[in-house]
Amino acid sequence: MTMTDQQTSSAQSTTGQPFAPGEKPGDAKPGATNITVSRGFGGWLRAHATSLAFTSYQTGQLFLVGSHPNGTVSFNQQNFQRAMGVCWTPGRLYLGSLFQLWRLENMLRPGEIGNQAFDAVLVPRNAQTTGDIDIHEVGIDRDGRVIFVNTKYSCLCTLDLTHSFQPFWKPSFISKLAPEDRCHLNGLAMDQGRPRYVTAVSRSDVLSGWRERRHEGGVLIEVETNRIVTDQLSMPHSPRVAHGVLYALDSGRGQIIRIDPQTGSKTDIAFCPGFLRGLAIHDGHAIVTVSKPRNGSFSGLLLDGEMKMRDADPWCGIMIVNLQSGDIVEWIRLEGHITELFDVAALPGVRCPMALGPGTVEIQNSITFDPIPDTVP
Repeated sequence: MTMTDQQTSSAQSTTGQPFAPGEKPGDAKPGATNITVSRGFGGWLRAHATSLAFTSYQTGQLFLVGSHPNGTVSFNQQNFQRAMGVCWTPGRLYLGSLFQLWRLENMLRPGEIGNQAFDAVLVPRNAQTTGDIDIHEVGIDRDGRVIFVNTKYSCLCTLDLTHSFQPFWKPSFISKLAPEDRCHLNGLAMDQGRPRYVTAVSRSDVLSGWRERRHEGGVLIEVETNRIVTDQLSMPHSPRVAHGVLYALDSGRGQIIRIDPQTGSKTDIAFCPGFLRGLAIHDGHAIVTVSKPRNGSFSGLLLDGEMKMRDADPWCGIMIVNLQSGDIVEWIRLEGHITELFDVAALPGVRCPMALGPGTVEIQNSITFDPIPDTVP
């Protein structure tokens, strides 16, 4: 199937044209992106009772991926400027963008189906304006507050009704909240309704200081104590806690890793051919986004040598990895205009989702409300 950046409202479906890992799909037309999936991808979604949401900040798009009853894979694509972190809670999707944090709600009542195919129709109901603070990953705490990584100001924040954001935590090595992206704070792990761990590319405390330290010195920090669990990572991203186990992406090496939170020791789980920058854990599997290098190389990163050693070309897409075996079991591949992805989330219990874009005709005409109650309070 092929998608262009202009498609914003229609849901696309495909059976996929499977190709072997390493084999490239046909060239996409200028401005378009070819999307192919592994032969068993739709079956995997059905077997594990989930669908997916992922983002491309490069082209400013949110993708929702599900499975139709006839077995075909559904892709729904909507435009959100610089789409970044996504977070799913039942019936609700949060999405960070260029200068706003969006809340999308499922407008369907239980048992309803949208457009004769979709069991979730996500409608933007709120866009909190934060300004351009480079929102990265997003989470929800036990009180329902939105927690997000404010990368430009090197801190964790929540929303504020009056101001752009309300900061509540920063790494101990950051001396001042300033719009300088000093350490490239980027990843957030929520655990039992509280922010537990974050990742940063370095401990730099100067303007964009992390850029010269990409190959080593990446840190995982425990939020409550400000303890640096490890500083032996390379461009780490996306820490996650699942069933008491701590995972992360050692992106500069192309590895999904498991980390001992007490000792900081890391164990490699799987190598993925591309730059890792988004992780969801679902039903014993890691779901990750991989991107092609922005400048055509992974210069200065161990990933560069790993790719050459494996005689591999970088991917842009989604890979699903069995956490026990480390095998890549299913995948989505994008080839063409879209070369970089950001975050991914699993939507358990949702079979086939779609969204309405903020600039579409559909959103103007999609009006829902509850009836007036029999008794007025």
